[in-house]
Amino acid sequence: MFDHVSIGVSDIKRTGKFYDAVLRPLGFSRLSDGESSLGYGSKGVQLWISATAKPVKADTDSGLHFCFNAKDRAAVDGFHDAALKAGGKDNGKPGIRADYSPHYYAAFVIDPDGYRLEAYCGK
Repeated sequence: MFDHVSIGVSDIKRTGKFYDAVLRPLGFSRLSDGESSLGYGSKGVQLWISATAKPVKADTDSGLHFCFNAKDRAAVDGFHDAALKAGGKDNGKPGIRADYSPHYYAAFVIDPDGYRLEAYCGK
């Protein structure tokens, strides 16, 4: 359905370091590198991050989060570990989420700007 998603952040350099580390275990990398915007994906940019003076304030109670596909459980684990090492906060350790599905393996983190992120594998 979506071609890409864009988010605004307050510190593009800090955010770039975070997403470089977090998306690597999932097989995604920085495909576009500008002073005020970064693009991430595998074959094409699917996540745009832009520096902005007024980023939307993250609200952990809003329900908004971004979920990334992972090829396997090890990638989910790597995502979570990389996020914590890169300055993110734990919002749900890797594991099965049986209330979603018996095969729903996911991890949840909060990025330095307060956005909620998830990595998911259905195997």
